Amino acid sequence: MSRFAPNDIVNLVGDAPRHDLAESLGPNLRLSDVLDADGLRELAGLSLGYGTAEGNAELRAQIAAAHGVQPDDVVVTAGGMQALFLLAFTLCGRGTEAVAATPLFPLALNALQAVDTEVRPLPLRFDADYQPDLAELRRLLSPRTRLVSLASPQNPSGVAIPLATLRQIVALLAECAPDAFLLVDETYRDAAYGDTPAVASALELGPRVVSTASLSKCHGAPGLRIGWAITRDAELRRQLVTAKFNTTIACGAVDEELARRLLSRSGPLLAERGAHLARNLALVERWVHSEATHVDWVRPDAGALCCVRLKPAVFDDAAVERFHAALPALGVRVGDGRWFGESARVFRLGFGLLPEAELSAGLDGLSSALRQALR
Repeated sequence: MSRFAPNDIVNLVGDAPRHDLAESLGPNLRLSDVLDADGLRELAGLSLGYGTAEGNAELRAQIAAAHGVQPDDVVVTAGGMQALFLLAFTLCGRGTEAVAATPLFPLALNALQAVDTEVRPLPLRFDADYQPDLAELRRLLSPRTRLVSLASPQNPSGVAIPLATLRQIVALLAECAPDAFLLVDETYRDAAYGDTPAVASALELGPRVVSTASLSKCHGAPGLRIGWAITRDAELRRQLVTAKFNTTIACGAVDEELARRLLSRSGPLLAERGAHLARNLALVERWVHSEATHVDWVRPDAGALCCVRLKPAVFDDAAVERFHAALPALGVRVGDGRWFGESARVFRLGFGLLPEAELSAGLDGLSSALRQALR
């Protein structure tokens, strides 16, 4: 019996097309961006013994400092996905409920479904700029709710949920689901545009809030497989450490050391990547305006991704399918909205991976697909 539901998003780890507009990250770093010659010599002396289940102490201190918490609040995980799975495994199970905002990263939903909890979807709608309806959330909560899973900024939209709204959600949980934790996946929080500062972490809203993230998206190092879960609830942290020990024991010593070195230079790294994202976002915004008769969008708050919609008044269902069918021959790939629980007429447009000239060529390919779909 299949424990995890299949999803076509797995295609993203296969061969890339000429113009990959489906990816949700910026350019990947190279090892030479993290280690100079002296660093390589130092790395040669690194012990390859087991690390600790909670993670490298210096690395936890760096992560904690960036979030305004204590190192002992941090559990280092094998990518952000392990953090999401361990939270689902620890908090949820048969007889419990979890609320998950949708559209969402499909693996986050799969983790909840795999532990046999009842998942109650909270729809985030394009026409409402992907902001949660708190009255709708209230109806979904119950004393059996153990986890409310949100992302801010979201995947696939790049839209952030304001801290004021998250504060109201924390109050709702205290009233309607007192045993629940609020999970805020903050994977894209540091992927701000240009000189715009990153928003504060939701962790400031209290001990029932858990934050997860990784080095994969904002920092461009998915190959390191380093993420984290942060909780100021001592008992939950203890359970997460135990669950990690019983699944992967520890993260790789090399990965943790490289992550520590990467975070030591994260200031200039994020500034450089933020400037790149700002330039590419401006290019996408110009393209959306040039195609205003065909598409609309929700402008993202952070991250290397956004949601674009084929206008319902222009594209019927058959034209939507023709649009998707036209893309492969044009060498273009987008993130099909159906991967995330969205409509087929909405697609995730990833604008962070490619240089400006290649992104522009990919957008030209999208324009060609739009016109082919309407013939």
